[in-house]
Amino acid sequence: MNMRPGVRAFLLAITPLTAVAAPAKPTIVLVHGAFETSDVWGYVSGKLQHDGYKVVNVNLPGRPGNPMPMGEVSMVRYQETVAAAIAHEGRPVVLVGHSFAGFVISAEAEAEPEKIKTLVFLAAYIPHSGQSLLTLATSDKDSKLGPLLKIEKDRGLASVDPAAGAAVFANDAPAPVQDAVAKAIVDEPLAPLATPVTLTASRFDRVDKVAIHTLLDEVVSPALQASMAQSTALRLQMTINTGHTPFITQPDILAAEIEKAAK
Repeated sequence: MNMRPGVRAFLLAITPLTAVAAPAKPTIVLVHGAFETSDVWGYVSGKLQHDGYKVVNVNLPGRPGNPMPMGEVSMVRYQETVAAAIAHEGRPVVLVGHSFAGFVISAEAEAEPEKIKTLVFLAAYIPHSGQSLLTLATSDKDSKLGPLLKIEKDRGLASVDPAAGAAVFANDAPAPVQDAVAKAIVDEPLAPLATPVTLTASRFDRVDKVAIHTLLDEVVSPALQASMAQSTALRLQMTINTGHTPFITQPDILAAEIEKAAK
């Protein structure tokens, strides 16, 4: 039917437009690394929330805020802690793991791949099946952390001298910041560090993965980060010009990179 231009314009003007809602942002789940607590994410968590993301900040057992006898802490306990934190999320989450937590988020992806939208490895170990933290860490010839570790098998823990550890964890930070980092270093349960993870093609491999590399890192060296990335199917790789703790030294930049990974 032919329609006069004026009539067509009138009909367009009175026809209600259907609003297209923007897709809901995924929940971002932050998992700290060894010798840390969830407090390390404070600023980044606040920035992500300000930008409209729901944030779940996981505190692994065996440390302040989530006490447990060292002998009872295991990789399974870590994975179950993450699983409990996301149990009531209605949509797949973006799971961010720092450093050793690359193992923890990998274990959770193997256990519940349907719950994960994206794994984000931040200055993190990216394991293959059968590897443990000790396997990868001892292969890292450029890391400066090894000589600082104190292993106490009778107590079931690993520790780092706080002052020396801070200088390595936050090598790109000024002295006052390193002092604050030193005060935040905690003992780490030993058993999970030595526990290999089992990862399969049908579960872990099918989960989307992103890596954020730290170019000045003295804990997980840039060379090892690059090697692990090369042997892993990653959708996206990003770099930050920081040491091992960008959530302290460059939190705004880190939050922006996490948001890129979440899209």
